[in-house]
Amino acid sequence: MKILYGVQATGNGHITRARVMASKLQQHGIKVDYLFSGRPADKLFDMQPFGEYKVRQGLTFIVEQGQVRKLKTCLSNNLTRFYRDIRNLDLSGYDLIISDFEPVTAWAARLQGKTSVGIAHQYAFEYNLPGPDIKYAMLPGTRLFAPVSQAIGLHWHHFDAPILPPLISPPPPNQPVEQDKILVYLPFEPLEQILQWLQPLKNHRFYVYCDTPQVQQREHIRLCPFSRDHFPLDMQSSSGVIANSGFGLASEVLQTGKKLLTKPLNGQPEQRSNAAILEHLQLADSFETFSADIFDSWLDKPAPTAQKYPDVAGALACWIADNCQRPVTSLSKQLWSEMDVTVSGSGLQL
Repeated sequence: MKILYGVQATGNGHITRARVMASKLQQHGIKVDYLFSGRPADKLFDMQPFGEYKVRQGLTFIVEQGQVRKLKTCLSNNLTRFYRDIRNLDLSGYDLIISDFEPVTAWAARLQGKTSVGIAHQYAFEYNLPGPDIKYAMLPGTRLFAPVSQAIGLHWHHFDAPILPPLISPPPPNQPVEQDKILVYLPFEPLEQILQWLQPLKNHRFYVYCDTPQVQQREHIRLCPFSRDHFPLDMQSSSGVIANSGFGLASEVLQTGKKLLTKPLNGQPEQRSNAAILEHLQLADSFETFSADIFDSWLDKPAPTAQKYPDVAGALACWIADNCQRPVTSLSKQLWSEMDVTVSGSGLQL
């Protein structure tokens, strides 16, 4: 079997999922080529698992001052080039197309009549989720952005739908927890704003991962360059994490059992839904405007129980190797049965 795997590279969560899937697909002897879009090639890092991958412009969004700028997003996306990339992508040598919400591969599969499977958090919006009613705002865009033959959604709970648990790598080895250490990852917020928020909180040490070429120490705040090696270790040794409401990172935090304080990206309904659902499941707190009172209230709460997610990537790789024949509902029930899903009002029949 030969697969073309498309990955939306605007956020790191999609790439992280692809890394986990890469090793599992390789174990089944499946040949996989990778295509990334939504980020310039020179901004991608730690890409060794993907071999000689392809990069296309694709579609992305523009964020300024912690908010999606809709007009600039529309103007920055070159639709002519996007259409040309779709038309020029030859899929004749592939048995299956997988899209982690990546539009070039998804649309090329649609136009060339190829079977495609979408594996992404965004596809969970096909179903009714708790929190703000954004399904009908998200669904048309989701189906238009990266349409697939079969969509598989991922979320922190099944919500009585054939949704799968988060697809993430196992946590790194446990590290001694430093109670005054807080990990911060807010890549869409201005660094000056983050520093202003954290500067008065001198009783804690903040490890802020951001776009900096090297480590910088500013009193109790350490600025750290992006790193797939150091980031998870700092997460494990921290007592809590402050981050935007992206699905991938939140899943990694929940897996470690760390406290999570999350800020949904303004103008991004998916993140607003994520923040609401995290609070609904009592797994995290959220904020719109940071304050010392919000920070102290969050710290006073007990840490949540670590979420022991099953091997979703391994199960999906087996499913793909078997030509995707098993009903996704059956796969979903199997994976959730391996977890404690006793959330109030769940109602899932296993």
